[in-house]
Amino acid sequence: MAELRTPRSLIVTLYGAYGRPADHAPFPVSELIRLLHAVGVDAPSVRSCVSRLKRRGLLVAARTADGSAGYALSPDARQLLDDGDGRIYDRPAHRLADGWVLAVFSVPEAERSKRHLLRSRLARLGFGTAAPGVWIAPAGLYEETRHTLERLELAPYVDLFRGDHLGFAATRESVARWWDLDAVARLHRDFLELHEPVLREWEAAPATEEGPRPQDAYRDYLLALDSWRQLPYADPGLPEELLPDGWPGGRSAEVFGKLHERLRDAGERFVRP
Repeated sequence: MAELRTPRSLIVTLYGAYGRPADHAPFPVSELIRLLHAVGVDAPSVRSCVSRLKRRGLLVAARTADGSAGYALSPDARQLLDDGDGRIYDRPAHRLADGWVLAVFSVPEAERSKRHLLRSRLARLGFGTAAPGVWIAPAGLYEETRHTLERLELAPYVDLFRGDHLGFAATRESVARWWDLDAVARLHRDFLELHEPVLREWEAAPATEEGPRPQDAYRDYLLALDSWRQLPYADPGLPEELLPDGWPGGRSAEVFGKLHERLRDAGERFVRP
């Protein structure tokens, strides 16, 4: 299937993959244009999206060491990307024995915007809906949930609980109600359809002393990461015994992991020749 990629998403993915150096050095505008051109984004789109990301407080204008105009991540944006690394690159294996975390919230009608933000953030964290105003996720997501709600100043509206599911329906049946597992499985299969053939091509390519060609490695890695980075939020990593037979999540995680290991560092040689 063809995947709709947005310039904005690709720019965020680029900064997440290669735009967080220890010295916080910005990307020169000319380099942003070069790097995004390699994945099919034209210069006007880059400039337009960078301006919008700056207005939203995600990017800040900065000068490079040689005085060129550039953009770096804002502190808040860098923290968001840092927070996401555990989900994207090192997915934990949640166990049924660890139980669940429940978020129960109540937001006054006068603050409806916060209610919408709370719902959207819990959904983005991977929570399912057990009942109106009651959201559920594997207990291993507690720390990330607490940190996120505190950072967004939503904690006063939420009570968090940890516990077990005792019935009356079987937990596997209940999980199928709490999450749209068919939709999540489609996301995994879409990822595999696009990127598993890419992995097979790299695995079949003859090895060379120089390693993968940097531009090709960069392109294939950035596109795979752009597809993958949303998946660990749609799929919270439910215990394996609660998932339908033939669940594709493990295979898609394996494919991304192999692409990351094979291509990420090689791609950096294109980013920083």
